[in-house]
Amino acid sequence: MVTMTAGMMLELVLPVGTFWLLRGVVGGIDYMATGEVKRIDVSRIRERLEANCIVIVSNLGYSSTGQVLNCNTYEVATACAQALQADKLICLVDGPILDENGRLIRYMTLPEADQLIRKRAVQSEIAAKYVQAVAGTTSNHLEYSGVNGRDTSFQQDFGARKGFGATFHNGVGFDGGNGIGAAGQGFAIGGEERLGRLNGYLSELAAAVFVCRGGVQRVHLLDGTVGGAILLELFTRDGIGTMVASDVYEGTRTAGAGDTNGIQHLLQPLEDAGVVIKRSNEQLLEEIDKFTVVQRDGSIIACAALFPFYDEKCGEVAALAVAPECRGHGQGDKLLDYMEKKAISMGLERLFLLTTRTADWFVSRGFSECTIDSIPESRRTRINLTRGSKYYIKKLQPIYNRVIVD
Repeated sequence: MVTMTAGMMLELVLPVGTFWLLRGVVGGIDYMATGEVKRIDVSRIRERLEANCIVIVSNLGYSSTGQVLNCNTYEVATACAQALQADKLICLVDGPILDENGRLIRYMTLPEADQLIRKRAVQSEIAAKYVQAVAGTTSNHLEYSGVNGRDTSFQQDFGARKGFGATFHNGVGFDGGNGIGAAGQGFAIGGEERLGRLNGYLSELAAAVFVCRGGVQRVHLLDGTVGGAILLELFTRDGIGTMVASDVYEGTRTAGAGDTNGIQHLLQPLEDAGVVIKRSNEQLLEEIDKFTVVQRDGSIIACAALFPFYDEKCGEVAALAVAPECRGHGQGDKLLDYMEKKAISMGLERLFLLTTRTADWFVSRGFSECTIDSIPESRRTRINLTRGSKYYIKKLQPIYNRVIVD
């Protein structure tokens, strides 16, 4: 990501940064002055970035014969993002991306977004083109436990994250025989489906997943009708848009019965120090589906539990622990962020917690002290008052209600 500092120059890179190819006649339709991305001049763009320039790559360019061509904006953006192996691609759309219940989708893993698009492939031309574009990659099925009665199983498809080469370009299938290199491939979106919003923002979501599979770590889809959307997304902790990411929560999953020993290993020192309450093996096994773990190289390095109280639309965060050797690297922040997004997906509006030793950490992350009356009654009756725990609560981000992706 490039940040602007004093002395930076604005430079229009055209046609140096991109090379175009005339689309020609496809399926009997003459696309006339429509072009396709042939190649991205990565070295030239990086040279200008290193010279403290902000590079603007236009969707207008020239063919090898000098003809002015118009290329799909999303194709240019996605092709550049992949070729540069960008950390982020930010897309401004004209509304928020909401789930079937009208709630803002703040985060989607790559498999979750992939599954949503595949489900719409039968009725959506753009979704079908996405499936065609990623055909032939390796897919592994991963079961993700449902929340609040919702089926949230999805496909995990990271088989070709780096160096991913599509078999689809600008809406037209090809086999590489037209001189288009893999580094220049983008994902074009448009047509009546997108203009009429027949499938919400499925077009932009398909483009986001496409580039994530191509090596871009994160794509942010922002509601451009919100003033200062980019600043709010980049410089506030929770942001305002929808993020599709391939790496942020990698290794994070719902715990299973086989994880009890790893969780106990993390919690035992904290239990001995009185930081968290003691849980027997039997209790932990009963609550295992409420736990989320982070696994790295076969070991559990972090865990946390989320206990929902649906009637009160709130949830309790408990037993958040990070292995000593992994502390100080933001692992706790990532896990808490994951739990907050999971709570939002469950329809919860607030999170609360009980703590004796870690209040400062949670306060710095948006929690504020509250009274025991703010705790659901069914939970208050089970609080061990002799511990002297303090109570903290956080209101989750408000929900927008406009266009829905379902």
